[in-house]
Amino acid sequence: TGAYVLIPPNETRRNQIQRIANKELENLERWKEQHRPGPINLKPQKLGGTESEAEARQKQHIRLLQSKYQQKLKREEYARIKKETEEAEILTMKMIQREKADKLEEQRRQQEKQRRDMFNGDHHFKTTELLNRLDLGLPKRNSCQMANPSPDPTAWTRSHTYKQSLQEDENRKLQEMKAEQRRKGELLELRREQEEQERTKVHQNEQRRVNNVFLDRLQNKSQPNGIHQSGHFENMDRFGGDSWHSRYFK
Repeated sequence: TGAYVLIPPNETRRNQIQRIANKELENLERWKEQHRPGPINLKPQKLGGTESEAEARQKQHIRLLQSKYQQKLKREEYARIKKETEEAEILTMKMIQREKADKLEEQRRQQEKQRRDMFNGDHHFKTTELLNRLDLGLPKRNSCQMANPSPDPTAWTRSHTYKQSLQEDENRKLQEMKAEQRRKGELLELRREQEEQERTKVHQNEQRRVNNVFLDRLQNKSQPNGIHQSGHFENMDRFGGDSWHSRYFK
């Protein structure tokens, strides 16, 4: 397709570069041989501490178990703090809702009072107007009788008494409903406290059972290394201060 020119390689230049590369490789190998590190001669010395291998293994095993229980305690502490935070938030929400309910109840009372005042005023006005109309429709009397009019208030009294009884019945039913709701709330609160006590007791029993299982397992594993059958360690001061049992299961 296209013309090209083939240039033959320069054999002299290639051989020269090859000789230089071989010489550099020989120099590198010679330098490595000259700078090779010699044998290390150290005086023998005893390594490790005063504890035996069995004691070190036992101590390592105890530290591992302690770290596991520390993680477990941290998780329980985190769960407890989270639960307390949630309960505090729930109580705050309840307080806010209670305040809103109180405000609504106070607003309802004020509106009811305003309606009652308006009703009483309108009722008094209508009653006065009716009495005036009746007074105008009555036959004329002498001056003494007109100075002291005394219309018969029997119908108005019966109507007013009936309305008052209806209002009293409504108030009584409302108070009974409020008392019933309050009693239900107290029962729910008591039931919640009982359930919380039951959950706490179950959690404590489960934790006590897990601790006993852990002590029994640790006792069975540590019996060949100088631990009594009673489940307590012998001379735990060598592991540093008080026993881990008193620190983690107090």
